[in-house]
Amino acid sequence: MLYWFFVKLLGPVARRRFHPTVEGTDNIPEHGGAIIASNHLAVIDDALLPISSPRMIRFMGKAEYFNGKGIKGRLKKWWFTSVGVFPVDRSGGSKALGALETARHILDAGDLFGIHPEGTRSPDGRLFRGHTGVARLAFETGSPIIPTAIIGSRELQRPGKVIPGKGSTSVIFGKAIAVPKTPANEVTREQLRQLTDRMMQDIQKLSGQEYVDMYAQVLKNKKKQLEEATDKADQQ
Repeated sequence: MLYWFFVKLLGPVARRRFHPTVEGTDNIPEHGGAIIASNHLAVIDDALLPISSPRMIRFMGKAEYFNGKGIKGRLKKWWFTSVGVFPVDRSGGSKALGALETARHILDAGDLFGIHPEGTRSPDGRLFRGHTGVARLAFETGSPIIPTAIIGSRELQRPGKVIPGKGSTSVIFGKAIAVPKTPANEVTREQLRQLTDRMMQDIQKLSGQEYVDMYAQVLKNKKKQLEEATDKADQQ
């Protein structure tokens, strides 16, 4: 595991470029499993969190990062594996169960697991509805949720921009939400939604973002459909 090697090696470079201010690290427990649940504004969010946390954070990464071919594909897989990322099939359903099981093992082993409850980057900078998978993990493992806000990353790396610009960012780790360990068959949909909504409210208070009671992917799909329809109309 080369996580700390890369954090120590590349961290100073990232700090000089992104100038992150960090608050609330005392809200991260010194020992034991916990879920770092953060908003998601840009690709660099997953660099800002590790260099801001006193403990290693494990993340999910889309399966495409691990399935590439050739030298480039092997290097990409090596990189993500080395920094503690494990694959998830984002098509959902049974294909995502393996990733959730890995997340459970991480938490049960007493480590930190990082995730973006919105499921994808915000399409317009607002905070979108959270998926209930985080709440389910918290109940099944009894792990606290640390609501976390990243501020300023979108301004440095707009959608489609590969190389981020220079500027200032903030990472705020909020107060932990304690969650009692509960057998999976005793957790109701209402409990999952209530905990998820509370988590998103806490993130919103920390980030100051406008909240939208809609899944981010739904808005992305609508925008894509509109663009395709416009392109089709222009071609006719």
